[in-house]
Amino acid sequence: MVKKVGLTGGIGSGKSVISNIFQVLGIAVYNSDREAKRLMQTNDKLKHSIINKFGSEVYIGDELNRKYLASIVFNDFNALKVLNGLVHPIMYSDFNRWSERQKGSYVINEAAILIESGGYTRMDAVILVSAPESLRISRVIKRDNCSEEDIQSRLNNQFNDEERRPFCDFEIINGGKKSLIKQVLDIHKTLS
Repeated sequence: MVKKVGLTGGIGSGKSVISNIFQVLGIAVYNSDREAKRLMQTNDKLKHSIINKFGSEVYIGDELNRKYLASIVFNDFNALKVLNGLVHPIMYSDFNRWSERQKGSYVINEAAILIESGGYTRMDAVILVSAPESLRISRVIKRDNCSEEDIQSRLNNQFNDEERRPFCDFEIINGGKKSLIKQVLDIHKTLS
């Protein structure tokens, strides 16, 4: 059975960069954010549950109205908990089916809120990607062309690195001073 390794970190920490390095090493990566969006779009049971909780405006035709849903959940912690409670069980089932089809000694589940959701308990190991908050904010402003206030509202719904660290087995520091490749290779050797 393939080991399940969680990869987590706050918005703008560089999880995708780290995932790409693991993929170059031949490790399969499940991107929870992307897969959650896919499942909210394609899983009829999930779509109906989301409509029941948040109203018909959440979908325009068959398309998820992401901007509308984000305006609700990133301004109301309880609404975010409700959405996560609908999405996460279906996503974990999807991840487990996906994992069973993969080859190799381990797979990566890239998930921003792996600790907050309790998903870390389903992993054999967890890697934290950390970076200074000011650097993370500037990365996201450039990447998403959004305001610092938008980013701050997302940060407020996530644990910080200090809160994540006790739940993690490894840490990759992505602040520009340490080699990311060397850090990933060291972890890869341990996990393989």
